[in-house]
Amino acid sequence: MKNALTFFLPGKDHPRIEDENEVNRLFKNKRISVMLAITLGYALYYTCRLPLSIVKKPLLDAGLLSAVDLGNIGSAFLYTYAFGKFFNGFISDYLNMKKVLPAVLLLSALINLVMGQTLLIWFWIVLWGINGWFQGFGSPGSVVSMSQWFSNNERGRFYGLWSTAHSLGEGLTFLITAALVSAFGWRAGFYGPGLFCLFLSVPMYLAMADRPQTLGLPSVAEWRKDHGDAGDKAHGATSTIAQAQMKIFKMLPIWILGLASATMYVTRYAINSWGILYLQEIKGYSLVEAGGILGLNTIAGIAGCIAYGFISDKLFAARRPPATLIFGVLEVLSLLIIFTAPAGKPVILTAAFVLYGFTLSGILAALGGLFATDIAPKKVAGAVMGFIGVFSYLGAAVQEQISGYLIDHGTTLVNGVRHYDFTQAIYFWVGSSIISLILATTLWKVKPAE
Repeated sequence: MKNALTFFLPGKDHPRIEDENEVNRLFKNKRISVMLAITLGYALYYTCRLPLSIVKKPLLDAGLLSAVDLGNIGSAFLYTYAFGKFFNGFISDYLNMKKVLPAVLLLSALINLVMGQTLLIWFWIVLWGINGWFQGFGSPGSVVSMSQWFSNNERGRFYGLWSTAHSLGEGLTFLITAALVSAFGWRAGFYGPGLFCLFLSVPMYLAMADRPQTLGLPSVAEWRKDHGDAGDKAHGATSTIAQAQMKIFKMLPIWILGLASATMYVTRYAINSWGILYLQEIKGYSLVEAGGILGLNTIAGIAGCIAYGFISDKLFAARRPPATLIFGVLEVLSLLIIFTAPAGKPVILTAAFVLYGFTLSGILAALGGLFATDIAPKKVAGAVMGFIGVFSYLGAAVQEQISGYLIDHGTTLVNGVRHYDFTQAIYFWVGSSIISLILATTLWKVKPAE
């Protein structure tokens, strides 16, 4: 066990490379490789956490599980993910992400393969909960790696690029996994992502890198001559990692960001988890058509993440609240259109989902970690992501149970056919987005420390 734990620790610093051209070459190559690895790799994480959303209707229609059962299974993942992200975020600051992130993807893939083997409710709850804990390494681990290879004054742009992983992973799930389930049944929803990620964990390992110093390089701040890290200036560059981590708990804006992220994640995971069923039951789309609409929504999210990073960096001088307000208002508007547009209007509904995906992804980039990493010490990027993450996914987990209850409570059986009433759930989802927007707006005057 000791040897196994030692395996995941960072490597030792190598003697500094003196050739400036070689330093520049290595930095440029490794930065591209690392960004591709954490972005595409984290997108793969999503394909191993979202299959349950795709298989809900087949399981419900076959009478194998109820909406309450599915809510409990989904919440098991989200509760363990929340606390796993918190704990794993704090320890990620001490680990070698080149080894951790691919290993976790491999474990998550194996769990998906096992999920397709049986349909015992208690086993699904336990196994999906374990998957949530492992998946909790993905986000903080990626941001730790990013903070090691990208400096403060470029954070918004590269964080925005990395955040496209959410949309890439969701898009792959809603398009490809939905097609697999439609063609081969619910088990294919777990087998497909499991096999896919099992094989791709190897190239992810090859593309990742440990800290620059382990390759004989200087720190990225030294290389880019960017020593103005806001968090370290504000909280003391000489403090230890443990001391810096403890300071997070004393920062009121971080707590508010956590609450704002939690309420936004209610809406995000409501759409991710129940959106396919909503489009099938209320709007009358097939599984593949519903998956296609949500797939377009996630593609728009890629543009939204990039746009948010550039807008907040370039137009508002790295201030996040103005961009968040603009994106937040448009996100609420898009939800209102989605839930009030009449059936048989695919153009209006699809456009609303595209706007929703674009704006939500930008907001998630800010509330889910970017703003917090702006104002916290850079050396504890993993910890602050874990801190925000525990709020975010507790919100998502509570949503899963409440939504399952509200939808199940509104279910009626007519001539042997189930009919679902989403009215109360929709009030819950839209109201959560509005509360998130209000909380985020209270941080209008909070800026990265100079």
